[in-house]
Amino acid sequence: MGTWSETEEAAPELAAAVRGRFEAHGMGLMATLRRDGAPRISGIEPLFALGELWLGMMPDSLKGADLRRDPRLALHSATEDKDVKDGDAKISGRAVEVTAEGVRQEYLEALSAATGFEPEGCDVFRVEVTGLSLVRPAGDHLDIHAWSEGGEPRLIERS
Repeated sequence: MGTWSETEEAAPELAAAVRGRFEAHGMGLMATLRRDGAPRISGIEPLFALGELWLGMMPDSLKGADLRRDPRLALHSATEDKDVKDGDAKISGRAVEVTAEGVRQEYLEALSAATGFEPEGCDVFRVEVTGLSLVRPAGDHLDIHAWSEGGEPRLIERS
């Protein structure tokens, strides 16, 4: 599993397009697993900074508890319309909680620089990326651009 910068090296065009979809609105949806194994969907504002993909959340949030219990996650970009004409992006990976104060402070400074928001306290995770996908309409079919850790980017056409 790799950092965001390693993902960019492995699949540069796809990583740029996926990042662009998330940054278009600054919002996404995150899927985690509840204690009983049921899925949980939560709003999240991912941050791409310092070569990492970061997730900040309120202290003691349920999504943070989910990630501590089972770090697997999926992120989905905010969809603008049912035709997804600008694309639909997904990231899969594992969350790693960041507890080192120096690293947390770097994240908080990057968050403040990017958004102007300065939380008083938050839980911080970085994502070890295992896969990316981007779905785009292409005339009479969909183009699905995908990459999985250890592989090459690929294109799948679906009618």
